[in-house]
Amino acid sequence: MRIRLDPWPVDIEGGQLALTPFEGELIDIETPRWAAVAARPIPERLERVYVVDGKRRMESRVFIEDDDGAAGMGGFGAYVVGAVSLCPHGTRPAELTDVKAKRVLAHAPGLRLDPCTLSPRDPHTGRLLYNPLENTTSDPLAALHTLQQAMLADEQELSHGYASAVPIDEQDDREWLTTLSVQDGTLRGKNLYGAVVGCVKTIQTMYLPPDRASLLAELKPGERTPILHMQYNNKTVTRFIWYVRLCEAAFYQHPMSGVMRLEMYAPDEPDFLPPIVRQVANLSGNLLLRLGSHAHKDPRAPQNLIPTAALEQAMARSMGSADLVTRRIRAHIARTFDPAVLA
Repeated sequence: MRIRLDPWPVDIEGGQLALTPFEGELIDIETPRWAAVAARPIPERLERVYVVDGKRRMESRVFIEDDDGAAGMGGFGAYVVGAVSLCPHGTRPAELTDVKAKRVLAHAPGLRLDPCTLSPRDPHTGRLLYNPLENTTSDPLAALHTLQQAMLADEQELSHGYASAVPIDEQDDREWLTTLSVQDGTLRGKNLYGAVVGCVKTIQTMYLPPDRASLLAELKPGERTPILHMQYNNKTVTRFIWYVRLCEAAFYQHPMSGVMRLEMYAPDEPDFLPPIVRQVANLSGNLLLRLGSHAHKDPRAPQNLIPTAALEQAMARSMGSADLVTRRIRAHIARTFDPAVLA
């Protein structure tokens, strides 16, 4: 028997490794030869990289009655999407951009609500504006799901808005890649044809069969696997995926420690690999080696990238203190709907 550690702290649910079997199809789209691909230099034409992430927070669950007498459950929530803009060649300082909280009053289907504004007694603390957003179901977690979907939609729009366009014409192989968006986590939603790469920190699903998964342990820092065309059995998710090693695994850690899965949008039919996808895969090793975090500074190192950690802190500040916001929600409800005040 041999036991090795998952490097992530035990209070992070799921850890870095889970290895749930994949139910779908993998096709060799780059090369039939399953072997490590060496790291390539970051091309000079790549001028800017945006590291994009989102953060959401439910602030209060509520029971809502509209003016027509309809009622249902809902919740006050906030989310932030933002980016760190950086030069991949290190010629200018990184900077935060578009980090601004949005607030939502998620509510049960069929209710007619106006935006809810929480005006503070102290004007220096600012107003909190919650725009109504209808849940698609009456599930107990519907408000949280509504908040999550709003955040993911804004995150995708921000990522694609920054990124170079991915040419749709199969014959066009010009060097299009000047701006790349690196999105934290798996890609969601439809393909908007931007040069967006999703960086998945954990290996919750093992997409590779056992005879191929062994390559992940053999990768050297910066090396990657060949690109694969991945599709789930239900045909709802189709991606190009590959794996990159960011650092060596310590002898006491599992052999896939330090490995990250990357993905880009792909067409349903696996008959063409856009040149820009290969360009991103080729530079991904060296880029992630520069951006990867270190264990003495981040417990999710190296997969939680340095710009992502900085962005997480900025997003948390943007949403404000959860305790103070909850108090303001209670005070607003008490002040607005107290029967003694309304009488």
